[in-house]
Amino acid sequence: MPAPSHAARFDLSGRVALVTGASRGLGAAMARGLAEAGAEVVLNGRDPATTEAAAAALRAEGLAARASAFDVTDLAATEAALGGMGPVDILLHNAGNQWRAPVEEITEAGWDAVLDTHLRALFRLSKLVVPGMKARRRGKIIATGSLASELGRGTITPYAAAKGGLKMFIRALAVELGPHNIQCNAIGPGWFDTELNRPLSGNAEWMAKVTSRCPAGRYAQPEEIAGTAVFLASPAADFVSGQLIFVDGGVTANMM
Repeated sequence: MPAPSHAARFDLSGRVALVTGASRGLGAAMARGLAEAGAEVVLNGRDPATTEAAAAALRAEGLAARASAFDVTDLAATEAALGGMGPVDILLHNAGNQWRAPVEEITEAGWDAVLDTHLRALFRLSKLVVPGMKARRRGKIIATGSLASELGRGTITPYAAAKGGLKMFIRALAVELGPHNIQCNAIGPGWFDTELNRPLSGNAEWMAKVTSRCPAGRYAQPEEIAGTAVFLASPAADFVSGQLIFVDGGVTANMM
């Protein structure tokens, strides 16, 4: 049997991908990329109307997409949603939040909210999809990481702790699930022009710092992360596991 073509290695036809936090921003961009590569994409968000609108926009372009609105920090809602979803071949956990404040001003509830969304939800979702992936002898688990798992910055301690934990969860999970032909990786975005970053992107002093620190000299647009998501979800990455791949314009390579 001839080896598949290079194009076929990136083909996601016949795969179902669940993307959390997919109603806007990076999640929506990555969901679009997976759908354009042939996957049936299940878009998740907390707001039913916004999530359905995002799925409908993809369907209007002839792409396979459906909405599944639930809060990833709600165990019962998550179990109910995945129980009726059918097989999930690709899990891309992108749901996220932020709490910017000095450490003495961060409440216990605020800390928990950030850790629950980024890290506990990834653990919970992985538990639910892994049995089916093991049974089918294939699967991809991808999480949205961050520069904050590598580089320190004040006033985002809950976020940094969550993303640092996420990185190591993915690495440990990759080792555990490798014998079952399940690959686990993370994508580390740099500075992207998203709603989550708007409080900073409107600050001229901050933007000057970004452009001086980033070799690319700019914020990225959400669609620029989609190719990495498609690669990690595809057969082209069947021997890539336990990695955190940065899409950051060169920030993590820059000493200065």
